[in-house]
Amino acid sequence: MVWKDNATIFTELGPLPREPPKLADNVLDLFSLKGKVASITGSSTGIGYAVAEAYAQAGADVAIWYNSHPSDDKAKALSEKYGVRAKAYKVSITDSEQVEAAIAQQKKDFGKIDVFVANAGVPWTAGPLIEPNDHKEWHKVVDLDLNGVYYCAKAIGRIFKEQGHGSLVFTASMSGHIVNYPQLQASYNAVKAAVIHLSKSLAVEWSGFARVNSISPGYIATEISDFVPHETKAKWWSVTPLGREGLPRELVGAYLYFASDASTYTTGSDLRVDGGYAAP
Repeated sequence: MVWKDNATIFTELGPLPREPPKLADNVLDLFSLKGKVASITGSSTGIGYAVAEAYAQAGADVAIWYNSHPSDDKAKALSEKYGVRAKAYKVSITDSEQVEAAIAQQKKDFGKIDVFVANAGVPWTAGPLIEPNDHKEWHKVVDLDLNGVYYCAKAIGRIFKEQGHGSLVFTASMSGHIVNYPQLQASYNAVKAAVIHLSKSLAVEWSGFARVNSISPGYIATEISDFVPHETKAKWWSVTPLGREGLPRELVGAYLYFASDASTYTTGSDLRVDGGYAAP
């Protein structure tokens, strides 16, 4: 292995300035995903499914990832409703071999992958860090929310490099920017901060062939927070300037922006969609 610094990598990418892309004149066409293929992990429910449906509405063919919630019926419904190709894949993203095999199969099935959304994740539910008697909860969050993201990034990055283009979008969290209150979730906060920095790092590393960005949702009303007591959610509402949780549909514009040609000069960015929680 030969170590290379950024200056060497940039030099190898060819002369500067690089040629800008040829873009549509109409702004609505910039946001279209017609002709693109998008793959979204954790897309059987919640945020992931909202993103998959939005991409299908924008004209993209979509690959839905699931593990515990079979989604062949959802893929079929998207295909029939929006006239796109859609297929569901059962994958455990904590298994690097399954991840690589799924991405390779998707490229074979669809011919390419233009957009990849690394969205699958789980919350920390064990309370104060020192409370659990073992390390299982820590490893559960790290393995799924960080290692799984790494496996996906490594596999899709190779395809993007081979294609010469691609857009990778990480689902991070406002928890990567601030410390949430009143719930105690040091593990989740640390992992999401790592995801944001991984995104920025890969944006530089892959600048010659792909864009990499992240989205940091705030409190969103999905099943992932069903375990949270009402009194805790009431505290969330009181410290969120917009006074409520967001809806998954309120996130899809951000995901569409990063996936589309509207963002061809945007890489290494993190977009918070948090109702103003992290603003004060």
